[in-house]
Amino acid sequence: MIKGSCLCGTVRYEVRGALGPASHCHCSMCRKAHGAAFGTYARVRRNDFVLLSGAQDIVSYQSSPEVARTFCGRCGSTLQFIRVTRPDSFSLALGTLDDDPGVRPSMHIFVRDKAPWADIGDELPRHAGRP
Repeated sequence: MIKGSCLCGTVRYEVRGALGPASHCHCSMCRKAHGAAFGTYARVRRNDFVLLSGAQDIVSYQSSPEVARTFCGRCGSTLQFIRVTRPDSFSLALGTLDDDPGVRPSMHIFVRDKAPWADIGDELPRHAGRP
């Protein structure tokens, strides 16, 4: 079991299963949603995700026709990247984890959109878009 929460602690959750592969996304929407050089996400099966508190404070924003992003309406912490074509899973923002997820990012994606001021300082594979 892996615990997580938003910055203010209103939204709390548990992941009661293994996380899928993790990646650093450099697309402009992830950069803006996180206010950082990239967003780091891992896939979570919906059945493994248990919301413990804060459901009423989770806000959803449709960032594109097929994607909704959720965040805490009190503190703004990015929580989920939900693709409508994948109803059984979503991508969880790893920055909201309170525990070690047991996985490490395995690649950088959408590097063609990376912030010009940010250098990638590791040897992970880099993909121009979605691999």
